[in-house]
Amino acid sequence: MTNILIKKFIKNYEDVKNSSVREAYGKLGSIVGIIVNIILSFSKISIGTIFNSIAITADGVNNLSDASSSIITYIGFKLSGMPADKNHPFGHARFEYLSGLIVSFAIIILGVELIKTSFDKIINPVEIDYSILMIIVLIFSIVVKIWLSHFYKILGERISSSTMIATSLDSRNDVIATSVVLVSIMIAKFTGLKIDGFMGILVALFIIYSGIDILRDILNPILGELPDEDFIKTIEDKILGYDGVINIHDLVVHNYGPGNNFATVHVEVDAKEDILKSHDLIDNIERDFAKELDINLVIHLDPIITDDKEINHLRNMTNKKILSIDERLSIHDFRVVKGNTHTNLIFDVLVPVDYDIKSIDLVDKIEKLIKEENETYFSVVTIDKSYVSTIMNNPDLE
Repeated sequence: MTNILIKKFIKNYEDVKNSSVREAYGKLGSIVGIIVNIILSFSKISIGTIFNSIAITADGVNNLSDASSSIITYIGFKLSGMPADKNHPFGHARFEYLSGLIVSFAIIILGVELIKTSFDKIINPVEIDYSILMIIVLIFSIVVKIWLSHFYKILGERISSSTMIATSLDSRNDVIATSVVLVSIMIAKFTGLKIDGFMGILVALFIIYSGIDILRDILNPILGELPDEDFIKTIEDKILGYDGVINIHDLVVHNYGPGNNFATVHVEVDAKEDILKSHDLIDNIERDFAKELDINLVIHLDPIITDDKEINHLRNMTNKKILSIDERLSIHDFRVVKGNTHTNLIFDVLVPVDYDIKSIDLVDKIEKLIKEENETYFSVVTIDKSYVSTIMNNPDLE
C-alpha cells in the first residue's frame, strides 16, 4: 500500500536527494496523516460522547491533535523546500525542525488538558453504555495506526527526516494508547469497575510522553548533535580512498536541515608533491562530494614531510606516546624545529569533545612522556576538539 501511494503521487520518487522530491514525500505523509487521523478522531469522539467514555474521547482528541500536527508538518515541508535567498544563503530546510517543535509543544499541552478532564471523570464517574460498535472502532483504529506508523517510518527513512520518524513513533504510541483503552473497556464490562477516568489519565500520559519524545528528537539537530557515525565514516573512507591523500583530521560537519550538509576537513598530502597537482586533487574531492553525496565540502591542504627519516621517527614516537595515554587521541600538523641545546616537537592533539582530562593536565602528561624519551625534546602542544564521532590516527611513516 505504501509503495503504491509513493509511486502514484511522487514523481521521480527514487531521486530522494532532490529537494522537490523530498518535499513531495513530506506532503504525501502529511496529507495521508490528516485524512486518516480526522476519520479516526471523528469516529472515536462520536463513540466516546454517545457512550459516555472519557478514555475513548481522549483517544479521539489525541487523533485530532495528530491531524493538526500533520497540517503543521505539511506547512513545515512546504517552507523547508523554499530555495536559498539573500537573507538565508543556506536555505530553509530547518523549517522542518521548527514545525516538529510546534507539534511537540501542542501534543504536550493537549496531554495536560486531558489529564484535567480525566480527573474530573474520576471524581464524578458516570455509567458507560457498552456497545460492540465501540470495540469495532477501537480495533479498526489499532490496525490503521499500525499501518500508519509503518508508512511514516518508510517515508522518514527514505528522506532521512527526523520529523517523519518522530511521527512514526507517535503513531506507534497511539497503538499502545488505544490498546489500553480497549483493555479497560473489556475489564469494566466484565468486572463492573469504573476505571474509565484512570484510563483517560493513562492515555494522556502516553500523549505527553510522545510529545516529550518528539521534542527531544527535534531539539538535538537544532542544538547541534553529533553527526551520525556511519555518515562520518562514509566521508572519511571516501576521502582516504583518493590517491595522494595520506590522512585527514579536523573534520567538522554542519547541518542546515535534513539533507543540507556542509563540512570542512584538513587533508594531509606529501609536502614534496607539486602544489598544483595537490590543489587539483583537493578540487576533485570537493566536486565529487558535491555531486555524489550532496555535501558542500571545503578542504584545507596540509603538506607533511614523508621522506625525512628523523622527522618520521619523531612523529611515530610521539604518536605512540599519545596513544599510550588514550587510544582515542591522535596527532596532526607535526613539525620539528632543531636548536643547539634542544629540539622542539610542535603538534596538535585531537581529543573527544567530552574528554574528561583537563587540557592543561593532558599537556603536562604529554610533556613528561616526551621528556622520558629524550631530555632535549620539548613539546609545543595545541589541544584540538573532535566534533565528529571518530578520530583518525596518524599512520606510521618510515
